[in-house]
Amino acid sequence: MKITFLGGGNMANALIGGLRKQGFSAAAIQVVEPLAENCERLTETFHVRCCAAVDEAALNCEVLVLAVKPQQMRAALSPLAGRLTGQLVVSVAAGLRLTDIGRWLGGYQLLVRTMPNMAALIGEGITGLYADPSVGREGRDMAEKILRAVGSTLWLEDEAQMDAVTAVSGSGPAYVFYFIEALQQAAETLGFDAAAARALAIETFVGASRLAEQSQEAISVLRERVTSQGGTTEAALLSFARDGVAAGIGRGVAAANARGRELGELMGKD
Repeated sequence: MKITFLGGGNMANALIGGLRKQGFSAAAIQVVEPLAENCERLTETFHVRCCAAVDEAALNCEVLVLAVKPQQMRAALSPLAGRLTGQLVVSVAAGLRLTDIGRWLGGYQLLVRTMPNMAALIGEGITGLYADPSVGREGRDMAEKILRAVGSTLWLEDEAQMDAVTAVSGSGPAYVFYFIEALQQAAETLGFDAAAARALAIETFVGASRLAEQSQEAISVLRERVTSQGGTTEAALLSFARDGVAAGIGRGVAAANARGRELGELMGKD
């Protein structure tokens, strides 16, 4: 499988790094990146071919990964309209709908839309994927192989769910950092220095997340196991409930979902 990345930013770097760690040949990967310094870095780091604009060699691939910023996508795809000859096109751009990408490519349909998250940068992400009905089993397998290089994957049957994936897992790392930041600040208020407070907050979150990942029990059951009646944990959880923390999280995710739909409509307008 030959892969060309359109764009050489953070997500392209993460995907290329993940593929190379899995034994993917550098000769099978190309990058189209207009910034010379980015091209030099990609070539030095991964030993892949990098060019400033799409040429015939770049189009000699089975998969074209769209890794440019969403607001730059239309301009980036304009030179490709009518030039694709059966390549699978995989978008990692947030918010952009397949109908719009396909239209910008001159009516192209072999498209897969994905939504990785920030943890992909360390190979620990989760990616939601949706394929146009014209994409067969082989195309889905190729897309999954690429995205599994940076973590786990989840296929969706309805593209409308991509906005929800963006709201939950795409934006989710920021919610986690928000909670860790608040827990660290609380620890500092209780007298710990910044380094100790950071360690307590991060390692508690990491350990609990790993326990949840490895356990077959419901998250609510794990929470209840930590919560003794009349104890310290119960006192904290009752305070969270009075402040409406869970409801606030739900409203925040709903707001992100609504904004995702709105941005998709805005970016897709002619």
